[in-house]
Amino acid sequence: LINSDSDSRRVPIKNIERELICPICKELFTHPLILPCQHSVCHKCVKELLMLNHEDSFSTDGGSESSNPGSPRSRVPSPSMERLDRLVRSGSISSPGWRRASVTPRITTFPCPGCQHDIDLGERGISMLFRNFTLESIVERYRQAARAAVAIMCNMCKPPQQEATKSCMDCKASYCNECFKLHHPWGTPKAQHEYVGPTTNFRPKVLMCPEHEMEKVNMYCEVCRRPVCHLCKLGGSHANHKVTSMSSAYKILKEKLSKSIHYLISKEDQVRTQISEIEVLIHQTEENGQLAERRANEHFERLFETLQERKTEMLRSIEQSRNRRLENLRGQVDEYQGMLENSGLVGYAQEVLKETDQSCFVQTAKQLHVRIQRATESLKTFQPAANPTFDEFVLDTSKEELLLKDLTFGGVPDPPMIDLTRSRVYNEGVIHWRLSDDTLPMDYHVLEYRKVDKEEEHGWQSTDHVYGSSTVVTDLESDSIYAFRVRSYRSSMCSPYSPEVTFHTPTATVFNFLFNDKCGYSSERLVLTKRRDSVESTAGMTFLLSAERVQTGSYICLDYIIGDTGITQGRHFWAFRVEPHSYMVKVGVASDSKVLEWFHHPRDTSSPRYDHDSGHDSGSEDTSYDLSQPFMLVTIGMGKLFIPKASITANSDHGNRVLPMPQRIGICLDYDAGRVFFYDADTMRCLYERAVDCSGTMYPAFGLMGSSVVHLEDFCPAKRLSYT
Repeated sequence: LINSDSDSRRVPIKNIERELICPICKELFTHPLILPCQHSVCHKCVKELLMLNHEDSFSTDGGSESSNPGSPRSRVPSPSMERLDRLVRSGSISSPGWRRASVTPRITTFPCPGCQHDIDLGERGISMLFRNFTLESIVERYRQAARAAVAIMCNMCKPPQQEATKSCMDCKASYCNECFKLHHPWGTPKAQHEYVGPTTNFRPKVLMCPEHEMEKVNMYCEVCRRPVCHLCKLGGSHANHKVTSMSSAYKILKEKLSKSIHYLISKEDQVRTQISEIEVLIHQTEENGQLAERRANEHFERLFETLQERKTEMLRSIEQSRNRRLENLRGQVDEYQGMLENSGLVGYAQEVLKETDQSCFVQTAKQLHVRIQRATESLKTFQPAANPTFDEFVLDTSKEELLLKDLTFGGVPDPPMIDLTRSRVYNEGVIHWRLSDDTLPMDYHVLEYRKVDKEEEHGWQSTDHVYGSSTVVTDLESDSIYAFRVRSYRSSMCSPYSPEVTFHTPTATVFNFLFNDKCGYSSERLVLTKRRDSVESTAGMTFLLSAERVQTGSYICLDYIIGDTGITQGRHFWAFRVEPHSYMVKVGVASDSKVLEWFHHPRDTSSPRYDHDSGHDSGSEDTSYDLSQPFMLVTIGMGKLFIPKASITANSDHGNRVLPMPQRIGICLDYDAGRVFFYDADTMRCLYERAVDCSGTMYPAFGLMGSSVVHLEDFCPAKRLSYT
């Protein structure tokens, strides 16, 4: 089945049965059709999905087949109503508009059983589909291998029939050796017929176009990934599609398939190892599933036991309270029974009154009188000895019921993800992370970080518990790579670590400054934010009046703005963002003397040669750019960064001098060494470096032209230092 360098590498036909099963009927393919998504389905199964009536047949459905009664496209009955009902009930097809009494199907769309993509056959229905003859032949070879004991007999022999040795694809018949010679004599056209080994599967020699029934397919549409004829390309549905010759497509696809098969065969040991690993995982899954069931049962048993204990305790309390109240009430009843005449206390008092001896009467009557008075007062202020209600024993379980209804498996929390767009690492780093939308609230998080060094292995360091979604890491070394990861904790469980991310710290200490709104600031053409960390150049009236002179050859000059803090020593780094739509921005450093020259002696850019930092391919750059200047600016604009022509890191080729503009740009000034470096601040890749004359106080400098915006980087986590 597979072309390989050795027959020993061939895959036995009996081992591929799983690839020959229709995904709908779960049986071997019968006249398989290729869907637009490249999956195959039995013809009869497609008909069932589309609910065609009994009048449909292979001859009317397949324009690519011959109408020969002996062709495989013989008449196939439509499915029974029971089969259709079973498909609809099982959800295999979706047919909201179909009724049992319908004569024709109301829909021609169905989901592919292999990939679930919607397949729309359009008005032509099944006739637009190719039959998968290759798959059909493989199925037939599989059937023959399965019934190898049953020989195919010659169709031409008179009884007794001989076993066939050949099958003619043109005659669509099988022959023994003698009959084949008899019916295909040398020197006749039949001698040129194509013959194969004994088979019962006779397919057409030429694949015909389903849209143009008389045309052979001779091209391959790379857009639709299907064979087409020349009429399809000239004016059909593939007119504007990219097509290639059938031979070229055959060669390319066969080469790709062969390479893929050879690769899989060469990785057989790896596949077997992975199968063993999966089998171990299956065993672990079974054991862990049983363990999870036992633990769940234990949890619920503990809940039941707790509820049973509370139930017993509360019922005991109710019973004790009830007995105590009944005892008090019954005692009160007995007391009041004594107040009745001729009974109890009253009867006893009446008998005492009959005593005639005064001393004896006084001795007994004194205590009796006290009892009578208490009974009298009790009668006047009657109050039951106990409350018959049990309000204090009413149980409110509404919250507990809600908790039980919301009871879910805590499980292992999903790992958080570090947010690269919000995280920044400088002298100190601020790391942000986010949780998935369906994640339950976490108790806390722990961030771990370590220095990445090829020469020395550094261990992970952990922060304290973080109860938010960000934290600050301190004491990071300059010009170093750090890896970060974070994990979440809930109850006694922790999530897996987030994927590791790395950040490159700047090559120098972070330099903090804001835009200077005093020295040379042009409020007519530049707009600062309140925090003075963003500046935008605007096209105001002054800009418009200057632009009006373009006809005379005068251009608009740059509007410069500097930082509010200067540098006189050391090595310092700062970063910023330039909006992608900005027309032109110059960024770099400039000395105090050069800044005064810019602000007090403005010059327009009538010629791009007026300054060595113009960013244009002017001749002045070639002659004098190697000289150290008291300023250094590079040009950024229209989403590009332009390397100056005399760069020591780039040649004179224009294509190599134009780079994509980084999202964040970093500048490092080494005052003592007299050099300035320009970086991609996200990767800390040096884009350009140059000598600069640091004879005075150096300032971060920016020049804007047209509609441009610059945002200074927020160095909140960085230590703010003082500079002179």
